[in-house]
Amino acid sequence: MSILNLETAMDSEYHRVLDTLREVEEATEDVLTTKQQIIDLDMKRNRNREALNALKNGVCPEKVNVCFGNMFIRFPKSKAREMIQKDQEQLNSELNDLHKGLKANFNCFNEMQGKPGLRGYNLLPLSADERKAIKSILKW
Repeated sequence: MSILNLETAMDSEYHRVLDTLREVEEATEDVLTTKQQIIDLDMKRNRNREALNALKNGVCPEKVNVCFGNMFIRFPKSKAREMIQKDQEQLNSELNDLHKGLKANFNCFNEMQGKPGLRGYNLLPLSADERKAIKSILKW
């Protein structure tokens, strides 16, 4: 084998390793970014839950101040509760989507490292109909 062929082979191997490392780094960034988004949305969901509890349990006037960004706006209590509940539903939907995406990203990351995917990671809870069927079979 000539020196030129050896250098070409080493150069192509070097580029292959760099491409693999780049792909692993991108997969890692995807996992970390998704985790941070989940944390941020969960914090917002907890703040909304606290606000809903304050509206429900607290002794507050019929109109309350609601913060939008860096501005407070006075709303009727019922309208504020409705807006927060809609925001909660949207946050729950986004969080569910992010959790599903995180599972896929993490499995991709494990495959790149040559590790097997996580077993039992894609389990879903039984639906109401499935629970009823099991109860009827077991006669609980």
